[in-house]
Amino acid sequence: MTTTQMPQTFLWGVSTAGHQNEGDNVNSDTWFLEHTVPSAFAEPSGQACDGYRRWQSDLDLVASLGLTAYRFSVEWSRVEPARGEVDDEALAHYEAVVDGCLTRGLAPIITFSHFTAPHWFACAGSWLAAGAAEDFGRFCGRVMDCFGDRIALAMTLNEPDLPRMLQAMDLPEETWEVNRVALAAASRRAGVERYRSGNVVLPEEMDALRDGLMAGHRAAKAAIKARRPDLPVGFALAMTDDVAIPGGEARRDGQRAQVYDDWLALASDDDFIGVQNYEQLVYGPDGLVPPPAGEALNDMGTPVRPESLANAVRYAYSKAGVPILVSEHGLCTHDDSLRAGFIAPAVAGLQQAMADGIPVLGYCHWTLMDNFEWVFGYGKQFGLYEVDRQTFARTAKPSAAAYRDLVAANRG
Repeated sequence: MTTTQMPQTFLWGVSTAGHQNEGDNVNSDTWFLEHTVPSAFAEPSGQACDGYRRWQSDLDLVASLGLTAYRFSVEWSRVEPARGEVDDEALAHYEAVVDGCLTRGLAPIITFSHFTAPHWFACAGSWLAAGAAEDFGRFCGRVMDCFGDRIALAMTLNEPDLPRMLQAMDLPEETWEVNRVALAAASRRAGVERYRSGNVVLPEEMDALRDGLMAGHRAAKAAIKARRPDLPVGFALAMTDDVAIPGGEARRDGQRAQVYDDWLALASDDDFIGVQNYEQLVYGPDGLVPPPAGEALNDMGTPVRPESLANAVRYAYSKAGVPILVSEHGLCTHDDSLRAGFIAPAVAGLQQAMADGIPVLGYCHWTLMDNFEWVFGYGKQFGLYEVDRQTFARTAKPSAAAYRDLVAANRG
């Protein structure tokens, strides 16, 4: 275990997301897509982890780990279930969560869009529609007017580069065909020409989606800064650690240029950039290089390599030149012993990057508990806590204690 203390201002946290955790997010685009046949999702989210009701005891779990930050999302579809219709009770709920964080000594890190959006927004074409950015900016303004004075960090978007990353990983054509069929079915069911979503996308719309999301970030940032100029604003990028063996440099550099670099250039005008790293990918002359036989793999089939976090952080900083927040980092595995042994060496690498002069604001582990993992449903596990799918009882895994002990040894 590394025992070099972090600065007192360093944020130790966990990340969660509304749709994946709260349950019954019935006015969202993702809920609609989950219940449309055929669906791109393995199963519906349903009650998820029942987190909308259990938020106070969940915050107690976060505090019990000795953490100082909690990242969560405000569900746009709850706050604005119909266009122009504001649900004051939903806003009051999220305000209570923010205040609950502060009462427990947790800095609230707010994500304004963690993939999901309202059903009405998707019916209009989502981020491809004219006026989408303005719609998002108005939502962010409403949230800020309610409790923006108590937020520690604001994150506009979560992993807007993920569709492009998946495309660059050469997914089989069948994957995109599933999306195509699902979106066509959703359009018919909704009675609209083009039902679209931020995380069920089509390859030919990638550029337009990027442009719409970038405009959305700018509009959100303007709305947030208009109300609180001092609040640090950024967004979170999905970033693998891209490594090249001899002859693979061009492929690696092409991957980076295609997936990250436009977004990192945008981030250079922000207050920070969120880095979300889970994997290392190795490129050779012919493309991705499979891991050596016998190496420990996560449940996504890639090697368990803790050094990937620091490498991703270094690349992000080299391009954006702004402080880094590790807004997600974790391990997809049913073998919690792998997770328990994975966090400390990853953080040690992060500390070395900081010693080398890279400003890092904090580290948020993904995630507090096993939850709804999008198209995979409940089959993939990232949590420090196990969740009983019938009773929703939370049970700590050994990795929760490992993270707690690491934080205790390293808090400034």
